[in-house]
Amino acid sequence: MTTNIISLIIVLGVLVFFHEFGHFLIARLFGVGVEKFSLGFGPRIIGKKIGMTDYRISAIPLGGYVKMVGEEPDAEIEPEMIPYSFTHKSVYKRMLIVAAGPVFNVVLAIMVFWGLYAIYGSYDRASIIGGVQENSPAFHAGLQVQDKIMAIDGQAIETWDDMAALIKEGHGKETELRIKRGDDILDFKLKPELSPSKNIFGEDIERYLIGVEASNDVISRDMSVFEAFGESLNQTWAISEITVLSVVKMIQGHISKKELGGPIMIAKMAGDQARAGVINLISFIAIISINLAILNILPIPVLDGGHLVFFAIEAVKGSPVSDSTRETAQQVGMLILLLLMIFVFYNDLTRTIPT
Repeated sequence: MTTNIISLIIVLGVLVFFHEFGHFLIARLFGVGVEKFSLGFGPRIIGKKIGMTDYRISAIPLGGYVKMVGEEPDAEIEPEMIPYSFTHKSVYKRMLIVAAGPVFNVVLAIMVFWGLYAIYGSYDRASIIGGVQENSPAFHAGLQVQDKIMAIDGQAIETWDDMAALIKEGHGKETELRIKRGDDILDFKLKPELSPSKNIFGEDIERYLIGVEASNDVISRDMSVFEAFGESLNQTWAISEITVLSVVKMIQGHISKKELGGPIMIAKMAGDQARAGVINLISFIAIISINLAILNILPIPVLDGGHLVFFAIEAVKGSPVSDSTRETAQQVGMLILLLLMIFVFYNDLTRTIPT
């Protein structure tokens, strides 16, 4: 339990700091005054005021905020503070300030993956067969456990994912596999079968399979700094794509809402990763950072995405959204977030409390 709590504080602390630092940095770049930079909500526990900014740690560690001068459109501002007012900046500058939070969360993920790939390289499943299913195309062709798949239809492969991708691209046509068995090089022909399976979202699908399972063997590859950066971009994009698809499929009802989790689930997952090792915890921070970025750009009032919608409307019509419309939308947004928080807490508790 202690490990879970400490890990949660570390994860949220890093994520919130980068998110709010994005808002803070771009706000200061555009000359907007920042009154408060807070990690956490609620009463101030500790802090230090430098210039006009009170840098603080607050009591409730489930988020954070940056309080800017003139952040509210109807706020009364002293004449000498107008040059530092958020509201008095151009709509495009305000959009960049708001967007900077999610962008910095994505930057954090890229930096983490870049560092991990540069230091440790990449690890992939080797194209070595760990199991052959009975009565499958591989079984009838004579493939065996520990066979190493070296090429498919003349195209050399190194990893299990390479093999799976080529089988998929074949769309069921007869395929020739070159196998290394001990010191022997053997060629086999087989025809993949369309078989029921599940995708990463747990949905029932059909795909062409040959009936083999991966072994536990892995291959490692060192990366240059430039290769590591490219791979970090690929990894960040892949996780972002999966996260967006997950949100869409949940809205469509293809994924159960019970999969949603809140602080308790994140604490458990963070604790599990911490116990597995520091590298696992750091990778987990990167993944959650991407999730936080995508959550924040959803077009829900009170989230960054909701503010961006208001500013986009202002940019098109040439004037701000009316105060009454903004207030009503924010109340609806707060209600949505409150209901979502209650729901994820309920999900967390149903997972935690035995029935």
